[in-house]
Amino acid sequence: MVLAEGVGLAAVGIVLGLAAAIGAGRFIASYLYGVAATDPVTLAAVSLTLGGVAVLASCVPARRATAVDPILALRSD
Repeated sequence: MVLAEGVGLAAVGIVLGLAAAIGAGRFIASYLYGVAATDPVTLAAVSLTLGGVAVLASCVPARRATAVDPILALRSD
């Protein structure tokens, strides 16, 4: 549940970021050297890297949540 929530938020961010990058591509094209503003390999590499980082960042709290005994967590509240 924790992992799915973290990855879901990251997926939404990646999709919105890709849309913004493609939309702003023509405005930043003059600043780029040797790479097109909408280069699919670059966009895919950045998306996969950010997705991988999001999965790794979500794994730590997910593993910590599985270590908690549910009965003890309910009794403490």
